[in-house]
Amino acid sequence: MSVKVVVTGMGAITPIGNSVGEFCEGLKAGRSGIGPITLFDATDFDVTIAGEVKDFDPTRWMDKRDSRKMARFTQFAVAAAHDALADAGLLREPDGEGRRLVSCAPERIGVVIGNGIGGFDVVSESMKKLFDSGPRRMLPLTVPMMIPNEAAGNVSMLYGTKGPAYTQITACAAGTDALGQALDLIRCGRMDAAIAGGVEATIVPFAVGGFQMLKALSTKRCGEPQKASRPFDADRDGFVIGEGAGILVIESEEHAKKRGARIIAEFAGYGSSADAHHITAPDPSGEGGALAISRALADSGLRPQDIQYYNAHGTSTEINDPTETRMIKLAFGAHARALKVSSTKSMTGHCIAGAGGIEALAAILAIREGFCPPTINLDNPDPECDLDYVPHKAQAMEITAAASGSLGFGGHNGVAVFKKYVG
Repeated sequence: MSVKVVVTGMGAITPIGNSVGEFCEGLKAGRSGIGPITLFDATDFDVTIAGEVKDFDPTRWMDKRDSRKMARFTQFAVAAAHDALADAGLLREPDGEGRRLVSCAPERIGVVIGNGIGGFDVVSESMKKLFDSGPRRMLPLTVPMMIPNEAAGNVSMLYGTKGPAYTQITACAAGTDALGQALDLIRCGRMDAAIAGGVEATIVPFAVGGFQMLKALSTKRCGEPQKASRPFDADRDGFVIGEGAGILVIESEEHAKKRGARIIAEFAGYGSSADAHHITAPDPSGEGGALAISRALADSGLRPQDIQYYNAHGTSTEINDPTETRMIKLAFGAHARALKVSSTKSMTGHCIAGAGGIEALAAILAIREGFCPPTINLDNPDPECDLDYVPHKAQAMEITAAASGSLGFGGHNGVAVFKKYVG
């Protein structure tokens, strides 16, 4: 008997809001979270803009002593996981040490979080101390703070989960792939519930400089940052780096019903593939990504025409956007012309591994709230990008099924499908 998996909690730390409510309102308003870089002095860089998370105080979600042992990406993951668990009704009142542990059997709850780069803020600080003053001045916790698995590890420790705590590292597809791995853990009966999604916080000189040298980042609109991320537009010139976390609590329908949980949506399916093509560029035919979409649809039991909204990877790069358009056409066939497609990266920037989790949230919110998030800045559509990308303004629409796709360096493709829950 197949196991139905449902979403019962959501948490978001993003450039357009540090809660699911703020994030949702930002999507509906078409608000840009792109601005000048403030996390470091970017004066000498060609790229001076990013989608930074604003007004983030980790002590709102965790003890100050704990937060000081975490890189920024781990703080984001812990904060978003807290809100997702609270939303799901899975947190107890604080214990004697001030920890809010999960309220269900901890050995039956897993953690799967996608991350691409880890604690580059910690790496940058420790490398500077190493070169300036020698190894004895490095941060004592450099290694445990910088490694990518520390997000999942800290979520498990702080909330007391004792199921598997996995880290998915498939570049920009990691958040979506983490959701898919968590889905499989529950379906096969290994876990009753999972905390899953994606996180990234890499707006630091080393990462921005590296992407700048790849010629991947937008440089033409640093003077008007809110217009810089323009997926599917003929005048796009690269992506805008962002940061943040999107975390879901998912669980078997049986487990959710047994504890009287409010069910937000059904996590209906997941598909993945590899392009086997190029280390940074997607296969221009779109065949690899189309395969991931088709697998996700087959896994969900849905037909292409059953999907009303597709949250695209939509990076605003020269190669991605027409390739993804071909990918969507291959997978959805004639229905591609009727499908609403948008890139919320036009508002948040590209949050790397955090994108899959954040954009899954956008797809679920589209179902729950009845709207299609817009692709802002789509002023001059690329002739090769000729689908309905919901330009400029959100559109009210009843949505019963939506999908979200992510593509990553190395040719990784992941797609998640969500449905309106019917009990």
